[in-house]
Amino acid sequence: MPSRIVKWVPNLFTLGNLIGGLFSITFTMSGYFRMAALLIFLAAFLDLFDGKIARKLKVNSELGVELDSLADMVSFGVAPALLFHALSPHSWITSLAFVLYPAMGALRLARFSAKPTIGYFMGIPIPLAGLIMAGMGLFLYSNSIVTILLAILMVSPIRIKKL
Repeated sequence: MPSRIVKWVPNLFTLGNLIGGLFSITFTMSGYFRMAALLIFLAAFLDLFDGKIARKLKVNSELGVELDSLADMVSFGVAPALLFHALSPHSWITSLAFVLYPAMGALRLARFSAKPTIGYFMGIPIPLAGLIMAGMGLFLYSNSIVTILLAILMVSPIRIKKL
């Protein structure tokens, strides 16, 4: 029984990441933009540890990998996009950025899942892009050009060394 519990410890961190993203969405919809941004930072903090804990405990699983991608899509794709949209003056470029950012984030996650890289990331990781978006949201700032640029960078062929 204890081994079953140990196996779920990393997934609890991943679920915490997901819940942080979901609460961020809720806070954005309620107009609490700074709190929404802080919850994306909390999600990133939890995301930092799920994989490390799984490797340390030797409990890596396909379920954990898939759950992590889904949580990342919500916490660093949808939540930051919604925060951006809520803070932006509405225009065609805002709508383009709002759709492009999570779409490219999903493409980036799917590409990484289908063809993982070792020692480097291809394109900027979605948590990094989400943290930049959350950082802007913390200061109640939004920028369509930065958002589109982040979307492009997530699917770019740029190699970034893993830390």
